[in-house]
Amino acid sequence: MRLNKREFRYKRQGVTLAFFFGQTVSILFLLSAPQTPAQDAQPFPVISRLDSSDTAFRQYVADVEAARLRIHNRERTGEGAESLAGVLTVYAYNPGPRDDAFTLAARCNIPYAALATLNHIPHPDSFIGAPTLLLPSMYGIFIPEKPETDLELLLFTGRAQEEGIPITVTRSGGTERFLFIPGADFSPTERAFFLNTGFRYPLRTYRLSSPFGPRVNPVTGNFRVHQGLDLAAPEGTEVYAARDGEVIEMGTDPIYGNYIIIRHGETWASLYGHLSKFETALRSHVRSGTLIGRVGSTGQSTGPHLHFELRQNGRAQDPGRLLFTK
Repeated sequence: MRLNKREFRYKRQGVTLAFFFGQTVSILFLLSAPQTPAQDAQPFPVISRLDSSDTAFRQYVADVEAARLRIHNRERTGEGAESLAGVLTVYAYNPGPRDDAFTLAARCNIPYAALATLNHIPHPDSFIGAPTLLLPSMYGIFIPEKPETDLELLLFTGRAQEEGIPITVTRSGGTERFLFIPGADFSPTERAFFLNTGFRYPLRTYRLSSPFGPRVNPVTGNFRVHQGLDLAAPEGTEVYAARDGEVIEMGTDPIYGNYIIIRHGETWASLYGHLSKFETALRSHVRSGTLIGRVGSTGQSTGPHLHFELRQNGRAQDPGRLLFTK
């Protein structure tokens, strides 16, 4: 990597943040300065309590306000994202049993999108019992270089071309790279995935062989409404849960063949039909993207494919309007 001579260093609370700008990449190194033995394992200033009696928290609040002012001025002057690099600071906090995404966001005066994306938290429940959290002083979206969750994949595919600051964060688990988009918040679709109201395609590779809506049944020749999507794929292809939920029904049906129904909250359910094999159990609680079965051709089928339905309050909805695909 070739770097030019511009270098900015920011020192506060025992941490040095060095920003180097090259021709094509900006990198943030978080380097631990000399600390007391109790802090040796933590390269970030530690907030013990989210109240004014904690010195680190008072400093964090001041940093948040300074960063918010800079973002406001940037929107007025049209400065590039790179101009905000030296304003970003990061603190560490061990959440308590009563801390959740919404209370933390309120106490820190930072949108939960920034807290969630910096800490790889895919939905609000994941804040409960979480290990040490990193608290950024500037609100925005952190997009990981190697996305893993549905939310991160959505961010990666939808925002990768936006103007941001490439950063590298070093913590006890190793080093990871993000693209930080200052001042950004979740879009409605991103918020839906974070709040666990969005759905993903149940196959990673497929060919849409029959959409939702009226059609002539290829087996019976009858004209009727097709209440789901037929996704053609080789026999044995992995089938994944479209969203977090509970397996409430599984069995064999003359039409659906081997099928699974997952309930998602009070109003939604998803159905997976024509399976060759089950990979889950009745009453199991599954996460979005959990392996639940394999593509097959059981029941009323002309070849290997997955019949996939989404039902809201028992009524079939067009999955094509509701699914996120990466």
